[in-house]
Amino acid sequence: GGYPAKLKKVLIVTAPLWFKAPFKILRLFVQEKLRDRVFTISLPQLIQHIPKESLPIHLGGTVNVEHSKWLAYCLNYMTNSDKYGSSAMSDHICNSNNTKKDIGADTKVINLLKENNVIEESAIVQDNLLSGWTCNTTNSKEENSPMPPSSVSSGFSDDDSLRCDSSQSLTISQFVEYVVKKKRAGLIKEYEEIKTRSPDGTFNSARVRPNLLKNRYTDVLCYDHTRVLLSQSEKDPMSDYIHANFVDGYKQKNAFISTQGPLPHTCADFWRMVWEQQVLVIVMTTKVFECGKIKCEQYWPPEELSEDQIYQNFKVSTKSLSQFDNFAVTRLELTNTDTNEIRQVSHFRFNSWPDFGVPQNAVAMLDFLEKVRKCQSSMLQDLGDKWAGHQRGPPIVVHCSAGIGRTGTFCTLDICINRLEETSTVDIKGTVERIRSQRAYSIQTPEQYVFCHLALIEYALANGFLSSLPDLSDLKPQEDSD
Repeated sequence: GGYPAKLKKVLIVTAPLWFKAPFKILRLFVQEKLRDRVFTISLPQLIQHIPKESLPIHLGGTVNVEHSKWLAYCLNYMTNSDKYGSSAMSDHICNSNNTKKDIGADTKVINLLKENNVIEESAIVQDNLLSGWTCNTTNSKEENSPMPPSSVSSGFSDDDSLRCDSSQSLTISQFVEYVVKKKRAGLIKEYEEIKTRSPDGTFNSARVRPNLLKNRYTDVLCYDHTRVLLSQSEKDPMSDYIHANFVDGYKQKNAFISTQGPLPHTCADFWRMVWEQQVLVIVMTTKVFECGKIKCEQYWPPEELSEDQIYQNFKVSTKSLSQFDNFAVTRLELTNTDTNEIRQVSHFRFNSWPDFGVPQNAVAMLDFLEKVRKCQSSMLQDLGDKWAGHQRGPPIVVHCSAGIGRTGTFCTLDICINRLEETSTVDIKGTVERIRSQRAYSIQTPEQYVFCHLALIEYALANGFLSSLPDLSDLKPQEDSD
């Protein structure tokens, strides 16, 4: 009965094609909470779930596994189990008079270890075992080493995804009343309270000297516990770093990768991340050039029939370009020149966010978000059995310039809309807090926070969740920079 509750994550590595097809069907019949904990991953993705220092070399880790030494370590641990506070083991080994017990079984263990050439490497273990495994309750206890956190685990919920928190959720009617009562000043105060809280993690990798040049802004750093890990080159131990974090979506772990706009020297890393995470859709919410400054490198060919761009072992080709009133969609072809494998990637660029402040209304952004989701769904369907992960597909890469302001706004709206559609409830504050716990400083300005509230009300009105629009004149956006 306790098995599903204890199970946190199941990793199926490099599953064969004959397994993926039935698995994709059978997984629909298990409970959703368990289903969301089962991942089919490729070998390079394994290090995103298990630290390198815990994996053997042949699985991409750093541990040189020697089975005989491992057996010796286990035996040594068991013989000294009282040091670790194991009362159950003490009861099994010792009687009330602290005499020897079941030495015959112990001898069998020794013989097995001799056959595996373990005893010679661990004479201390042999001595301890043959001496009778006597109990000594006066031995000092040793502290157990804490388990290293998973590189992609958020650590904030059992199922590692944004679900409903009934303590903070409001119906859409309650939400509108709340917003009208708070007014713009009240929402800004609420945002400032969120903003003043200390970060929920460390930034050690982002501060390592070789990685400093990979950060676009010195005051916008990348969390360690949710950062995207690239496959590491043997020649460069720092090659696994990119300024990007996994962010959970609504009922979907790692629904997004929030990242900065690529720099000239990080474009290759960007495309490597897209490839390794099997990304289908990239969302860009900034322009390459804004406010007299370069906000993002032009990391893809800008026009149809443009010359292909080469970034180390990745070739990027533009196949088509569709212009709309507020955004553009570029169909890209990404080729791994090492393997000659070709994948399709859709690039969505929102160009109606003003240089200062936020959009005057949310219609354009909501339409943009809907097109992104439809594209992700369509491309996922085209993959067929090639994708056996979450039903909503691989992460969507979202970036602006710093990867926190407009990027955080986009993610917040997507999560809140999905929640509203399924539960008819809203919790923008809780959503922003959760996103900021995974991508530091997300939602960069008070105006972006207010905009999320207005946009959600606008969506609710357009989709029948509200019958009339309240007076929101007190929440009119004001100029603010991103």
